[in-house]
Amino acid sequence: MAEGLGTFALVLFGCGAATVAGVSTTGPSGIGLLGIAFAFGLAVVAMAYTIGPVSGCHINPAISIAMRIAGKLSTKDTIGYVISQCVGATAAAGVLYLLLSGGSGFTMGEWALGSNGWGEGYLGNYSMQSAFIAEFVFTFLFLMVIFGTTAKNASPQMAGLAIGISLVLIHLVVIPITGTSVNPARSLGPALFAGGMALQQLWLFFVAPIAGGIAAALVRKLFIED
Repeated sequence: MAEGLGTFALVLFGCGAATVAGVSTTGPSGIGLLGIAFAFGLAVVAMAYTIGPVSGCHINPAISIAMRIAGKLSTKDTIGYVISQCVGATAAAGVLYLLLSGGSGFTMGEWALGSNGWGEGYLGNYSMQSAFIAEFVFTFLFLMVIFGTTAKNASPQMAGLAIGISLVLIHLVVIPITGTSVNPARSLGPALFAGGMALQQLWLFFVAPIAGGIAAALVRKLFIED
């Protein structure tokens, strides 16, 4: 329940900032790229201190799977976490759709509701190769921050803040490329409602972040004493 609630909040705050407060498929507007980046990052900070004591606040299947690879989460809990995260993200996308559909002139265009994507017509028109590399590399870095800040000799009180700030930094770079996923559940919810290209391109936002997370788990496990 905690993971479902946390992912619900992440998607509603983050994608809500991108769509309600303003970003189009042709470029940032309204609160702009910086505002959207902070919305996602601050959502993680808020949820880390809200549900962290209950579930660890993964709110991201790539994190949960990486934690399983690192031996920090059981297979049973990993499955439960991932299902809950996907349900929470989908519910948030549904609420966001209800909010936006009440506005005048609302239409469900391509990559609606803050969906992730790439290619012609999406933000910076980056290639699939650029999208995959960005999602893999920045998820890898994100997980390295998470592993480092939650290690036994780290300061647990600061973990939520450090993780949230790292997500802000990731969004500042990756938004023009893919809209920034680094989180399969965050991509799944909006894509299910948007359909079209968002749904066709969804596979990349599962494969690349999960692969990046697993790579970080292996690096941490093989080279860093926890």
